[in-house]
Amino acid sequence: MTYKECIIVAGPTAVGKTAEAIRLAKLYTTSIISADSRQCYKELNIGVARPTEDELKEVNHYFIANHSISENITAASFAKEAKGYLNEIFKDRDKAIVCGGTGLYIKALVEGLDEIPPIPHEIREQVIQLYKEKGIDALRSELVNHDSSFPHHGDINNPQRMMRALEVVLFSGRSIFEFYNKREKGEGKRDEGQDVTQNRKPKTQNISEITFTYKILDPPREELYERINRRVDKMIEDGLEDEVRSLVDYKNLPALQTVGYKEFFEYFDGNYTKEEAIEKIKQHTRNYAKRQVTWFKKYKVNS
Repeated sequence: MTYKECIIVAGPTAVGKTAEAIRLAKLYTTSIISADSRQCYKELNIGVARPTEDELKEVNHYFIANHSISENITAASFAKEAKGYLNEIFKDRDKAIVCGGTGLYIKALVEGLDEIPPIPHEIREQVIQLYKEKGIDALRSELVNHDSSFPHHGDINNPQRMMRALEVVLFSGRSIFEFYNKREKGEGKRDEGQDVTQNRKPKTQNISEITFTYKILDPPREELYERINRRVDKMIEDGLEDEVRSLVDYKNLPALQTVGYKEFFEYFDGNYTKEEAIEKIKQHTRNYAKRQVTWFKKYKVNS
């Protein structure tokens, strides 16, 4: 009986997901689908730690540098695109690898999404004006007042995502995260206890389903933070400042409301010194990693 298994390599930023995904892809002679909400943009490279050219040559990757920052990529659109990649891989392979740290993208692929209702124009304008007139602190305060769960799961330094979450809760009365709870029938079965480091079949097999198994990378906190600091230093050495400077004309696009880019935009605007911007990148990356650790904790395979 043939089965199809999708191995998900996930965890916080800078933990070594790419190397582990490549190792598994070579072990099983298969391809990798990136589940990173920023590595899909062809204009972003150093600041999103995109796999190197050599790494991309080692193993076939999907959803890497195949979209423009002008495009609106969502968890739903990623899930649709990733399912197409899985179908392509499974034509002649029994296993596929998904690698990334964007929890909502992975959740959308594995469990499906409830449809978020259309937001009336007046509510959207109300939220936009709040941000324009009173700034990110007021936006954050208003969002937390209506959705106390957002700081635990969402990016409280990303105004675009906070505006989206606020407009959803104002209109529907529900947290935006409640819309990520639907499992689509027949899409797949999650097996949280499968040890994917060993070459053996999952206990649950069904030819009409994909079995999703997880490998969550979760080092000690001190080690993770040290890896993050070293990675940021390496990004600076590799020319992150010049990469960000080349994108100044697009700094208001949602794709660029991203750690590593927005801090340099603040530096260019005179709000930070260069040294302060670099320290802010490290701090915000550590904050993001902490949220990722919390998100993936429920999927962690017990060893």
